[in-house]
Amino acid sequence: TAQLFVIHFMIEYIRGKVGELTPTFAVIETHGVGYGLLISLNTYTAVQGKEEARLYVYESIREDAYVLYGFASRDERELFMLLLSVSGVGGQTARMVLSAFTTADFVNIVQNEDVRSLKSVKGIGPKAAQRIIVELKDKVATLAASGNASTGGATGQAVTSAQKEVIDEAVQALAVLGFAPAPTQKVVVEIVRKDPSVKVEGIIKQALKML
Repeated sequence: TAQLFVIHFMIEYIRGKVGELTPTFAVIETHGVGYGLLISLNTYTAVQGKEEARLYVYESIREDAYVLYGFASRDERELFMLLLSVSGVGGQTARMVLSAFTTADFVNIVQNEDVRSLKSVKGIGPKAAQRIIVELKDKVATLAASGNASTGGATGQAVTSAQKEVIDEAVQALAVLGFAPAPTQKVVVEIVRKDPSVKVEGIIKQALKML
């Protein structure tokens, strides 16, 4: 029986005026409150020069601290969370990785088992780099298939945000039916690329014949 895991965030995203911005920290002002968020260099680049921004949030709640991490995209936040799932990788190291590489570069590095590139990040040794690759290789395949972290291969153009919503809904529905997310995602993306206007029901019907 397939299990569908859904992560709920107390704060999904914060949108507002950029009150302060450095390569590692951002303050987003909304409704009279300034939220301080730790950010990666990628997010800094995406927000730099903008008066307003929306940052997706990951909340780190410990007994001694409540820290908010901000990300310019859901994909970057997802990669951050995947990195945190690896034993020995904390928030600071995960943020260092996402500052050293774009999401697409990181997906490429993991899929190509590029230990050397991972070792170049401060705080990651050979064993940690190997562990990241082993534990995340299958998981990042979903992001690569979605097109949002496109590896530049022969997968065509990246899907639109509207298409990604349809893809995600179809993949979740198929997961409930017992199909593994990674191979399912590839099939669903292929269907959407061939027919960008296809609805969720049509995707599921075609995917059931292909999986």
